[in-house]
Amino acid sequence: MSLSKVYSPKEVEEKWYKHWEKNRLFHAKVNSKKKAYTIVIPPPNVTGMLHMGHILNNTLQDAFIRYKRMMGFEACWIPGMDHAGIATQNVVERELMKEGKTRHDLGREKFVERVWQWKEEYGGVIIKQLRTLGASCDWDREKFTMDETLSNAVKEVFVRLFEDGLIYRGKYIVNWCPKDHTAISDDEVNYSEHTGKLYYIKYPIEDETESEGFIGYATVATTRPETMLGDTAIAVNPDDKRYKHLIGRSATLPLVDRQLEIIADEFVDPAFGTGMVKVTPAHDPNDYWIGQRHGLQQLNIFDVSATLNENVPKRYRGLDRYEARRRVLIDLEKQELLLKVEDHTSSVGRCYRCDTVIEPYLSDQWFVKMKPLAEPALDVVMNGTIKFYPERWVKVYQHWMTNIRDWCISRQLWWGHRIPVWYCNEDEKSLPECNQPIVSRTTPKKCPHCGNKNLRQDEDVLDTWFSSWLWPFSVHDWPGHKKLGKSADLKYFYPTDTLVTAPDIIFFWVARMIMAGLKFGPSFTGRSKLKDNIPFKDVYFTSTIRDEKGRRMSKSLGNSPEPLDLIEEYGADAVRFTTLYLAPIGQDVLYSKKKNEIGRNFANKIWNAGRLLLMNRDQIGLAETDRGEATKKAYFNLSHLDLADRWMLSRFHSIALEIASALEQYEINKVSKTIYEFFWHDYCDWYLEMIKSRLYGNEPEKVKQAVLRRALDIFDAALRLLHPLMPFVTEELWQNIRKRRKLETIMHAPLLTPNKKLVDRKVEEEMAFVQRVIESLRNIRGEMGIAPSKEISVVMKMGHARTPESLQPYQGYLERLARVASLSFLSDGARPKLSASAVVEGEELFVPLEGLIDIEREKARLKKEIDRVSDLVTGIRKKLGNRNFIAKAPPEVVDKEKEKLDNFGQTLEKLEKNYDALT
Repeated sequence: MSLSKVYSPKEVEEKWYKHWEKNRLFHAKVNSKKKAYTIVIPPPNVTGMLHMGHILNNTLQDAFIRYKRMMGFEACWIPGMDHAGIATQNVVERELMKEGKTRHDLGREKFVERVWQWKEEYGGVIIKQLRTLGASCDWDREKFTMDETLSNAVKEVFVRLFEDGLIYRGKYIVNWCPKDHTAISDDEVNYSEHTGKLYYIKYPIEDETESEGFIGYATVATTRPETMLGDTAIAVNPDDKRYKHLIGRSATLPLVDRQLEIIADEFVDPAFGTGMVKVTPAHDPNDYWIGQRHGLQQLNIFDVSATLNENVPKRYRGLDRYEARRRVLIDLEKQELLLKVEDHTSSVGRCYRCDTVIEPYLSDQWFVKMKPLAEPALDVVMNGTIKFYPERWVKVYQHWMTNIRDWCISRQLWWGHRIPVWYCNEDEKSLPECNQPIVSRTTPKKCPHCGNKNLRQDEDVLDTWFSSWLWPFSVHDWPGHKKLGKSADLKYFYPTDTLVTAPDIIFFWVARMIMAGLKFGPSFTGRSKLKDNIPFKDVYFTSTIRDEKGRRMSKSLGNSPEPLDLIEEYGADAVRFTTLYLAPIGQDVLYSKKKNEIGRNFANKIWNAGRLLLMNRDQIGLAETDRGEATKKAYFNLSHLDLADRWMLSRFHSIALEIASALEQYEINKVSKTIYEFFWHDYCDWYLEMIKSRLYGNEPEKVKQAVLRRALDIFDAALRLLHPLMPFVTEELWQNIRKRRKLETIMHAPLLTPNKKLVDRKVEEEMAFVQRVIESLRNIRGEMGIAPSKEISVVMKMGHARTPESLQPYQGYLERLARVASLSFLSDGARPKLSASAVVEGEELFVPLEGLIDIEREKARLKKEIDRVSDLVTGIRKKLGNRNFIAKAPPEVVDKEKEKLDNFGQTLEKLEKNYDALT
């Protein structure tokens, strides 16, 4: 087998993904001989399309799954989609609008059928796109939150919570979206600062005269004058001496002529506006609670579209809320009741789906009592049972959980899980009990109180998150798992291990899944301790991907590249690797299309290394069964070792240990950089170049085979370390190293256990010195314009750290990689005349240039280097002279800066000496 000269990502990626999926190589099953490792995908919306956030999130999940699979775990990554109530209903309603219809023209049943039809035909594009990315999901286990088994879980949980007194129905101020005609939870409201107006309105006081110390008006300040039409009181702080004499009196509501009592409530801030506030219990959440405390009327003045209804004077009925505001202000000015208007900044909430300004709205809704569920869910995070990465999100979680409000779970939609509640429609023979909701897992045949068969199901559906908070166990067909024979799956794969998610749904989803796991886990784990019922052990919060200017990516800004276009141009491996390479844990990613060249160039580098090895393999004649196959313990072939081999073995085991440590802390960015540096620099740039002299020289055939076999072994082992990040190119190369069995795959090949005995820091340090010498000599050749074909002589002036004898073993590498014809040593005396120079770790290198050098050019080069090092010295001295730096920086950081200053000082001294030698 041979590799094509140029790597073709599209061809390779299509071939291998088709092979993996066709042969169910991603499938996990209950295996008593293996420990399970499980991830559930954050289910994307059925309407969703792949964006850069998905690329990062799912590449991370895939990397974790693939690493664990290679570590010997039964790795199970469960995919699926969310039915996305509001978003999906909006999509289908827009389709109907093109036909000149509304959902009401179809009726509920036909409309829901239409949504299912749309889902089957157009939905789930993102799941197909994940295959293009290389996601190794267990597609046999794919779920949809409206599947029958997941719907059963939703009904089971609703009924249990209701029976436990944790679900209730009541009138309450909710966040209402006038566009979608539904309530949304507090967490689904996006708040932003808005500069608007603060209006001061005068309310005439009943029976007041100026002699009593008041001008005849109660002046209130409001940002929403249109809601005054629903006022039912005026409130002041009971400790506000300015208004104590008015408490209990009445004021007249302008434009309506309704009498309002002036009440005292501690909630009122005397410093806001005039210290007097209007109270509108049906249209402000704070006013709602004031109204509850004082038994005020709740007057709803809006309909579901935020249009004024019959509870306002006729001239305002049917007006949009903003037009009503304009009319109200005009009328107040005409009556000289608008005292003044000021600029005012406030926080305005908008629907997270359609960006419509939310209307606080009083309506009948279903709620979950959250405090009893939140307390244990807070405990398991605070005590470390569940760990957050990065840890700073614990404080955010703690703040929200200690200030949690009840969860409004009802939505005024047709698409979604219909609330499992029925009502008795019998009027004449109904009993008092018939007014109570009938909560049932299945459709009841009759009223349990009066026997009436005429029942009506609640019209509302449940919040989308009410199904997704059950995701870690509902995907295993709970609660019907016993009937379906799935109890073994639930027992084996729950709890899951790692959750990878964006931090912006820490409250929507993460917190609620923890609550659900702790509440319902004991019913299927059979264990009562909190730690045995958590839904996952670790939560990895992804970075935010921004453009190079630091702006969030969005289609409106035109700064969000299409992931599939990137994959088409650069290849999936390149996009995956680049994204991880740029994404340190807990930090934002500054992304641009061009940066994908990092991944593409890396793939090409590895490909070319593979071609070199395989060409030499065929030329040297290694047998099919003897073409390199690293063992699980990765001891490799240790025959005929030279310095380069010992260094490479040490480097491999060093980075394998680093990667293992980084994976434990979810530092996948560090993993990517470590394997990149090893593959690109250590293995390709240095090791392969160093062994060429042995492969192409006069070594015996047996030695050449040993050297190449070892190089193939290390290549094999390194491909395994890289595979979870770049699955396609590594599979293609790995398959070509030797003949494989039919379904043998790198994704099931074990990760190799690092051997600490082969880590030799001294050898690594010595090779690092040799590399820097070679680089310095190459720089001199380049800067002085010495042709690559010409050999050079090198004179070294030794310091105290090394002797000529210690450098003799490296002479062959200098000859091969720097074209050094002779190496001599100078212990004392003057430097060679007309020679270029460099300093490496205190050792001076001289290259005699007689007949080749332009003296003035060399002086200019030295002067430039002196200036550069001088600037570094100045910068470090300035830093060390900064009291704040010395006081705040860790001691080891300060010591490192001092060490750098000392090294740069020595280098500067020698550079200046060399410059003087040419003058």
